[in-house]
Amino acid sequence: MTQYYAAASSLPRRDDRGWRRNQNTVAFRVQRGLGPVTNTIMVILLLSILGLIYLTQITKTSTYGYSINTLSEQREDLVEERDELLVEKARLESRLRAEQSNVASAMVTPTQVDYRN
Repeated sequence: MTQYYAAASSLPRRDDRGWRRNQNTVAFRVQRGLGPVTNTIMVILLLSILGLIYLTQITKTSTYGYSINTLSEQREDLVEERDELLVEKARLESRLRAEQSNVASAMVTPTQVDYRN
């Protein structure tokens, strides 16, 4: 009997659990969710965060676009300068070639020039 009493005493009794005779033993708990004001605030915060993320992405894109435009303008300037240098090179080479040609070496320097017609 002592073993039974020791084992039975370790179990919670009906009175310890708050149960009484002729009452349900199942307790329903109401789980409260967030209220409408809290939900509205959460939606506003989420939209604000998404807006900030969108603005940072747009700012990065416009910054990259500005850099690309600057580099494109520099490239156009360099291409134009290269073209001018190629024309200058061709002009100098043609003058040098003309001076070193057989026809130019056979020419004689005039002694008397008359510009009247």
